[in-house]
Amino acid sequence: MVSNPVHGLPFLPGSSFRDPTKTAFHRSQTLGYRNGYAVVRRPTVGIGGDRLPVNQLSQAELDELANKASVLTYGQPKQAPPAEFIPAHVALDKKVLKFDAYFQEDVPMSTEEHYRIRQVNIYYYLEDDSMSVMEPVVENSGILQGKLIKRQRLAKNDQGDHYHWKDLNRGINITIYGKTFRLVDCDRFTQVFLESQGIELNPPEKMALDPYTELRKQPLRKYVTPSDFDQLKQFLTFDKQVLRFYAIWDDTDSMFGECRNYIIHYYLMDDTVEIREVHERNDGRDPFPLLMNRQRMPKVLVENAKNFPQCVLEISDQEVLEWYTAKDFIVGKPITILGRTFFIYDCDPFTRQYYKEKFGISDLPRIDVSKKEPPPVKQELPPYNGYGLVEDSAQNCFVLIPKAPKKDVMKMLMDDNKVLRYLAALDSPIPEDKDRRFVFSYFLASDMISIFEPPVRNSGIIGGKYLGRTKVVKPSSSVENPIYYGPTDFFIGAVIEVFGHRFIILDTDDYVLKYMESNAAQYSPEALLSIQNRVQKREAPALELENKQTKEDPGEQELEALIDTIQKQLKHHPCKDNIREAFQIYDKEASGYVDKEMFFKICDSLHLPVDDSLIKEIQVLIALLSDP
Repeated sequence: MVSNPVHGLPFLPGSSFRDPTKTAFHRSQTLGYRNGYAVVRRPTVGIGGDRLPVNQLSQAELDELANKASVLTYGQPKQAPPAEFIPAHVALDKKVLKFDAYFQEDVPMSTEEHYRIRQVNIYYYLEDDSMSVMEPVVENSGILQGKLIKRQRLAKNDQGDHYHWKDLNRGINITIYGKTFRLVDCDRFTQVFLESQGIELNPPEKMALDPYTELRKQPLRKYVTPSDFDQLKQFLTFDKQVLRFYAIWDDTDSMFGECRNYIIHYYLMDDTVEIREVHERNDGRDPFPLLMNRQRMPKVLVENAKNFPQCVLEISDQEVLEWYTAKDFIVGKPITILGRTFFIYDCDPFTRQYYKEKFGISDLPRIDVSKKEPPPVKQELPPYNGYGLVEDSAQNCFVLIPKAPKKDVMKMLMDDNKVLRYLAALDSPIPEDKDRRFVFSYFLASDMISIFEPPVRNSGIIGGKYLGRTKVVKPSSSVENPIYYGPTDFFIGAVIEVFGHRFIILDTDDYVLKYMESNAAQYSPEALLSIQNRVQKREAPALELENKQTKEDPGEQELEALIDTIQKQLKHHPCKDNIREAFQIYDKEASGYVDKEMFFKICDSLHLPVDDSLIKEIQVLIALLSDP
């Protein structure tokens, strides 16, 4: 018998041949282990032990060979990039299907209605196939409305299936937790989404209306026309309409009182008043929300109700002649409530519109009640007490511990040791004062004046310091605003009044002339003319005196020659620079003279060579010159 079947014959009974010598018909093992790992190996023997061809190809290799021709012709095919994976909770985030539906609820305990139609909105969230049922809130319905079924996956049947968006359509009923909901319509997004998924939507239906609600919307049958505006109509008409006023209570006249802000609410539905206090941060007051609870406020009481125990019983209409109404609250006018006078300065836009429509008042401007800061109090100094200068006394009013008034440091540095000296006479009706002469010293650094009277022998008047350094006030100035004498007030012929004494300037020194020449712009023409006349008068007698001395008075020439001799002797002395300073130190009154004993004392301290013969000659010449 032939071991292999004849090729081309169908595998039918009578057409196949079996080799009776074959006893093993198992399949070859294709799995093995190598080094502890499972590996796949290709079988070499088929069923029955027949040898398989060595060059047998797998299906994948055959597919590769089938496509080889196109690869050789067109090259390696480019694989399309795999589509980006977007999870459902991202792709369908915030995509919600909305259906308008209603359900019918039985009302067994009412004679006016037998059933109730409740309209709801059913939301289907595509991201997680959850659903929720929301009922819109109807005003004054008396039913707890809002979220009927919170968001969750809703069961479809008892087999554990859940509702899918494929199960939703218009014009169908769905049962959720024993309640049957009728889907009547959907929004535009839901319609587009379901149609894009191949779902044919049913035509929309009309929403069923609640018969009792529609009955209440109809006007009531009125058999008697009401004669007045009753409370029920007022309640229904002005419900939730409140007039708001902004007011202040000014209690600054009382001890520890202040100005506080309040908000007054007037409820139009029942003519009640409520007062709220406006609290500010860190105002130091307990945050009580209400100053006065909502209540009707009496405006005028009957005469017999003055002794009515208001703290025990409530006030009724029998004790009140007139109550506060909306016309009593006007912006810009005060109103007294429970003993407190409130000033209304503003209101909200609704209140303005109400007053315009109800009372015809269109102009209710806001009133500025902010307190302006008082002007700063001008500091007035007390009257001058007479001690020291006015600036020194004023320091007692500025600080607790007085300090010295500020000085012009730059002026003190620039004008240090600069002194203007003038010769003055006392203008007095007393005959003994006519021959008295005074030396005025004006210190430019501090604007102070000192007066020195040179002593005159046998005059009967003790000379010396007449006035210490001080500022002198002009007689025409006031005590509060003193005006002191300045350098421009001193010139030849000027009258200087010092503490009630009048002095006339007669002459000046050479430094004053130089100072006036360098600061001519500060002086008046009268002062410059007086100095010019003085220079001219000094030059003329000087020439005459010089001629007279050369001809008639040889004694003065001898004195000048003797002084030149002394100057030549002191010219080469090592202490020549300190001689002038030493004599100025001992001349405390700046008179230009020292006595004989002090003269010899200064010479000994400076080791000056004192020649007795020269001293005697000077004394003789001075005596001759002084003798008329």
